[in-house]
Amino acid sequence: MGNRKGFTIIEILVVIVILGILGTLLVPKFLDKPDEARVTKATLDMKAIESALKIYKLENGFYPTTDQGLKALVEKSDTQPVPKNFKKGGYLEQSSMLDPWDNEYIYRSPGDDDRDYEIISYGADGQEGGEDFNADIKSFE
Repeated sequence: MGNRKGFTIIEILVVIVILGILGTLLVPKFLDKPDEARVTKATLDMKAIESALKIYKLENGFYPTTDQGLKALVEKSDTQPVPKNFKKGGYLEQSSMLDPWDNEYIYRSPGDDDRDYEIISYGADGQEGGEDFNADIKSFE
């Protein structure tokens, strides 16, 4: 018989099986990357919020209260205690008040255990507690 060109069905099936095995090994590693990035972003956001809070306290003598919330870093609060030296333009962008899962950061001042404040994201599920990517991310841990 002459020269055969092309692939046999067996050869094609072997390649498909190999690609399937590689896919099952590699795809899960790439699927976790977006969640890992969101956790990292939440941690970095909290550090930026903490910096804004420290500047706010330096200029006004106190941290915003829990009732004033993080919104007090964006626009001047008119609830007591009213800041006397509020920085024009605020201390933080409005978009910084949402965690990477589009939930508002939890802010408490004073915080538990004699902390001046605490900032919390409830993670991917938006619920308190959880494990892995659903775990709470806290500024003090």
